Formats: sequence, C-alpha cells, structure tokens
Amino acid sequence: MFNLIFSTLFMNSLTPKFYVALTGTSSLVSGLILIFEWWYYKKYGISFLEQLSITHLTPWFGGNGTANGTDSETSSTGSGPQQEVQVSENPYKLFRGPEYSRFLKFRGKEPLTFYDMNLSAQEHQNLFPVEVYATKDEFDTMQRAWRERDPLLRVSIAEELLQKNPDCVPALVLLGEEGTSMIIETESRFRDALRVLENSLARRRSGLVTYDEDSHAREMEISFYVRRRLAMCFRKLRKFKEAVKIMKDLLKEFPMIMDIQENLIECLLEMKAYADVQAVMAKYDDVNIPKSATIVYTAALLKCHKCRCVGERFSPDLVSKRGISAVELSAIEAIHRAVEFNPHVPKYLLEEKSLILPPEHIVRRGDSEAIAYSFFNLDHWKDIEGALKILHMTWEGTFRALPYPLEKGHYFHPYSAGMEAAERELLPAFHELSVYPQKEVPFFITFTAALCCVMAMLAVLTHAYPEFMAQLARTMLVYITMPVNFLVEKLEAIVPPQLMQNLARI
Repeated sequence: MFNLIFSTLFMNSLTPKFYVALTGTSSLVSGLILIFEWWYYKKYGISFLEQLSITHLTPWFGGNGTANGTDSETSSTGSGPQQEVQVSENPYKLFRGPEYSRFLKFRGKEPLTFYDMNLSAQEHQNLFPVEVYATKDEFDTMQRAWRERDPLLRVSIAEELLQKNPDCVPALVLLGEEGTSMIIETESRFRDALRVLENSLARRRSGLVTYDEDSHAREMEISFYVRRRLAMCFRKLRKFKEAVKIMKDLLKEFPMIMDIQENLIECLLEMKAYADVQAVMAKYDDVNIPKSATIVYTAALLKCHKCRCVGERFSPDLVSKRGISAVELSAIEAIHRAVEFNPHVPKYLLEEKSLILPPEHIVRRGDSEAIAYSFFNLDHWKDIEGALKILHMTWEGTFRALPYPLEKGHYFHPYSAGMEAAERELLPAFHELSVYPQKEVPFFITFTAALCCVMAMLAVLTHAYPEFMAQLARTMLVYITMPVNFLVEKLEAIVPPQLMQNLARI
C-alpha cells in the first residue's frame, strides 16, 4: 500500500515539462521505428518486428516459426499441389552484342543482372564440355571467357582463340552472341558455327570419324542451340520463311524440347498466318503439356480474332442491351484463363506499365515472363482490331473468381508465393517489380504508424496546453490506479497483515 501511495505522489509531483519531454521523445522514437520498419519491409518483404516475434515467440506457443511468404512451397493450404518456382531460359532472349549492349550504351543502365548473366555462363559451360574442343588449352581458354565479367575481355579472348582455330564452335557462338553490333553480323557468326557442326556430323555419318553416341548427342544438342539462334536472327531480319522452316525442322527433330513452339507462334503471328498459328496451338495447348504465357495469351488472342468485327465496339452497355454472343463469351473465358496463369501481362499489353528489355531467364507465371511475352507480342495484339479493347474491359474480372490465389486456383495450380524473391534476382533494379497478389501492409507497420501519430499529437497538445495536459494525465492516472487500489484493499481485508508485510518486504 505504501508503494502505491508513494508512486501516486511521485506522479502528481511531475511538472508539465516532463510530459512535454516524454511525449516528444516517444513520438521521435516511434517515428524512427516506423521508418526502419518501412525500409526493412520494402527491402525484404516482411516486417522486422513480425519476423522477430515469429522467430523467437512463436516456438514458445507451439508454432513452427515460419513467416507467411518465407515458406513458399509449404505455406499453401490449397487443394492442389503448390507450383515450384523454376527459373528457365527465356525463349525470346535477345542478343547481347547488337541489343543489350546497345541499350547500355544509349541509356547508361545495365539491362541484365549479374545473377541472370551468371546463369547464362553456366549454361554455356555445360553446353560445351571438354570433348567439344580440339585441345585442353582451348577448353581452359573458353572456360575463362565464359566466367569473365568484362564483356570486352570475353570477346577479346574468343577472337584470339578463333585466330588459332577458325573452326572453334564455342568461340563462334560467343562472338555471335556478344562480339557483334548488328544482327546481320550475328547471323554470319552462327552460319559459320552451323557449317562447322554440319561438316563434323557429315564426317561422323560417313565413317571418317569414329562414331560415338555420346559425342553425337552432344553435337546434336549444340546444333539445336545454334540453329535456334540462327532462326532468331532470321526473324529479326524479317526473313520469316527461313525462320519458320528452321523452327519446324527443330520441332520435328526434337519433339521433347519445349519452348521452340513459342518462337514459331510469334513468328507466324508476325506473318499474320492465323490459320497456321491455330494449327500449332491445337497441338500444344493441351492439358498434359506445361503452359506458358505465349500459349494461353495466344489462345485468347485467337478467340478475340474471331470476334474482331465487334471488338472495337465492345462495351458493358452494348452487352447489356443485346446480350453476349457465344464467340464473345469464349473470348472472355480465354482471357480470364490467361490472366489467371499470368496476371502481370495485361498491364504491359495495355501500356499501363512501361516495358524493359526482357531478361535472359524468366520465371513462369512471373513478371519476367510477362515482360518477355509482351515485348514481342504487343504489336500482334494491336494488329487485331478490338483485341485490346476486349482485354481492357474484361481482364480484371478474373480476380473476382480468385479471392484466394495463393490457396486455390480455377484453371491452374495456386499461384506461388515465392516468385518475388526470384524475380528480384533476374530483373534490373531500375524496373518496378510487378507483384501478385499484392501484399497487405503488415500489422506492426500500421500499429507503429498509429502510435507515432498519436504520440506526435500528444506532444503538440502538451506543448501548447501544458497545464491542461498535465492535469489530464494525473486524472487518467487516478482512474487507472483505482482498480488496483480496490484490489489491494480487498486483499488486505482477507489476507493476514503479517503476510502482507512479508510480501511488501519481498
């Protein structure tokens, strides 16, 4: 009882200056915490206080100690299996020399991240093992070139090696990718590489070279890569027939290697050969074949092409008056299906978000895939009259059918929560990453912001009206201590005085 009386007297003796200092310091500290919390959330995607509480407090209460979003593969409780986040090669990837380097030269911004370029270097090293080279020294030289971070030094190493051995395919490939400034020069390099490979395969078939199954398979894999990149050169030079021929040949020779059909579809769309596109889609838009943005959005584009005569006049008012036709309904369903697969694409197609050069690797259903698809297919949507109008009027309706995209999907598996981290590694820092679904602001940031505002308001009021605020604080303290005093009096009436004295001493 004495301690409570002493505490009350001490609080009543405090001057208004103390309350001004207290509220001002509290608002400053809460403001600093708010700034730190917001910075930590923007950088790591989770509240620091939330992570701290989950890591150290949740295990005490029987939790598993994992935050929402950090366990991307096991946090979903959806009906279907959670789709893994897989980084794959971009089928639309550009050439570093004539395209990426030109962007760097004129804009002064690095279009590729180190992580993205490192993945490409590893793929090239795996594509060209030691057996491909004439000598071990050539292998060591090209390995050093692939690992070199300076592009000028990489090109210099490849050029020196090519002077010693004009038939070195890895050096020709590196120079074709990075050592040229125009696509026509890139085409020449890949033609030379293909010529060397075809001569080697011809000698192997004729028996001039001992047939080795592993070496033959390796040469066929390298030939696939070179011919595919050569087809991309033809596509950029508008040699569509040559490009389509190579792509169709590759699909016949390597039916198990996916993604080449995406290049074929895009090339046929550029030629406006919609019947041929429909034939390719009939083969690859299958339930058992992994989907891509190219497949699902091309399916939607073809449906819009069928109703192009009303697409430009398409509007909710018109539909409400005359009703929706079967063709329009099919187009809307195809758009909803495409948007569910990759919800980032529509904003790029509708030019609500600026495009950048696509990275060399993408995450399926992610922002990187949306950039890669839109970069090459935006013009195809513009070519079909009314397609973008239908997309603009209907795409947001997809989200009404997907209230919980991380838990349950309509046409596809639930959306993975772990894509954002992989996307940040692939896309350059100057690009504003598109995130789906949008994260809610963590509770601790909202709480800290409210606390900061309340303390700042109290600090201003205490500074303006010190006597009134001091009296208000004393009054509130009296009301707060009344229940405590009441409980203490009841305890004194029930518990023997000697016990209370011993407790007070303790």
